[in-house]
Amino acid sequence: MKSIKKVLMAIIVLLSGVAVQAQIKNAKTETVKIYGNCGMCKKTIEKAGNLKDVAEVNWNKETKIATITYNVEKTNQEEILKRIAAAGYDSKKNKASAAAYNALPGCCQYDRN
Repeated sequence: MKSIKKVLMAIIVLLSGVAVQAQIKNAKTETVKIYGNCGMCKKTIEKAGNLKDVAEVNWNKETKIATITYNVEKTNQEEILKRIAAAGYDSKKNKASAAAYNALPGCCQYDRN
């Protein structure tokens, strides 16, 4: 029974990735490290980076890696990371302002280098 659940979950994950790709035309997918701590960070990072039919961000809180899929004719990784930085989250390419970082809830304030 558990193996059937695992197979079904794998299929759902694969199909959801295909669905994202299908909605975004001229798609390019990249990964980037974005600093954060918790589920609330995940929600905020993804909300800041997502644009309907243009960009989709999926952030993993354990690895701190975001998979970013976007329409290369409408945006780029830099613009997406700027929106995420404006929400308070650093990446290797963009650093959030002190004001945006300080506005994060205490549980979301990660160690900054």
